[in-house]
Amino acid sequence: MKERSSPEITTPGSRGNRHVTIYHNPACGTSRNALEAIRGAGLEPQIVRYLDVGWRREQLISLLKQMGLGPRDILRVRGSQAEALGLTGSEVSDEAILGAMVNQPILVERPIVVSWKGAALCRPWQRVQDLL
Repeated sequence: MKERSSPEITTPGSRGNRHVTIYHNPACGTSRNALEAIRGAGLEPQIVRYLDVGWRREQLISLLKQMGLGPRDILRVRGSQAEALGLTGSEVSDEAILGAMVNQPILVERPIVVSWKGAALCRPWQRVQDLL
């Protein structure tokens, strides 16, 4: 298993031109299931433990663009401080949410998977099949 020390978006993680990166939290069952599905397809992904290495603002913006989502779409509310930080209100700006995600990586929902087919928030984990 390859583990990333710095979060990159487009680095090879498997054979040939079939690159897969998973932004992974090993404590999360959904993330573990997505990782197993990738491996079950015969691919060994780059694994980015984003809780350990954190996020860069530009990186999140790039991932959001690839997924066609906004920051609110990947805001993790359950099991995080999102509500306590006042991030769940409709008046909260995307910039405020992005800033909070950079400061507290747990605020990003997981897993995010990037492959040669695109990028997606893989909740439920079966969504990873669309990327393989």
